[in-house]
Order: sequence, then C-alpha cells, then structure tokens
Amino acid sequence: QVQVVESGGGSVQAGGSLRLSCVASGYTIGSYFLGWDRQAPGKEREGVASLLSDGTSSYADSVKGRFTISQDNAKKTLYLQMNSLKPEDTAVYYCKIRRGYALYWGQGTQVTVSS
Repeated sequence: QVQVVESGGGSVQAGGSLRLSCVASGYTIGSYFLGWDRQAPGKEREGVASLLSDGTSSYADSVKGRFTISQDNAKKTLYLQMNSLKPEDTAVYYCKIRRGYALYWGQGTQVTVSS
C-alpha cells in the first residue's frame, strides 16, 4: 500500500503564490508520481499537471505559464509551484501516484483564492 499526503494549501489573494508538496510513503517500490489533479466544488476532477515518461511535463491550458510541476526523487516528494493564482484555481488539489496497475491519491489539500 502506498500512502500519499498532500500539503501546502491555504488561502491567498488573487495574484499570490503557493507551493504544494506531496510525499509518498509505505510500500513505494515501483511507484512513481503521475502528477496533480484538482476538484472544484460542483465540478469534476481534472488533471492540472503531469509528469511524462520522457521527462517532460504537461499542463492544463488553464494553468500553463503559471504552474510548474517538479519532483525530488531522493525525498520521494512531488511539488506544484503555483504563481499568479486566480479565483478559478480554487479547488482541492490531489497528488496522483501509480504503482503497477493501481492509482493512489491522498486526501488532498485545499487551495482558496480570493479576488
């Protein structure tokens, strides 16, 4: 079993920045980070940023140029740097990990952006 814990969320004003972190623990052998999803109230969960197998990253159009995904393999930690935040970025953000055929998410971290 892989445990996933997201942190770093909070309340900020529009234009502000936050850095989310995701730590994997437990039986992590063979697991790898896939990226970040988010879910806003009343909306479906959507992909925000992904790590691709070729070492590059991809982003939802709505966050391109503002969000940056990165990872520290030694610390088994995934990050999401979020700049120029907008009220529409308000959501619960989830880190996604794959191990074999299984996907794991944590409880999420709340990001609230006020105008």
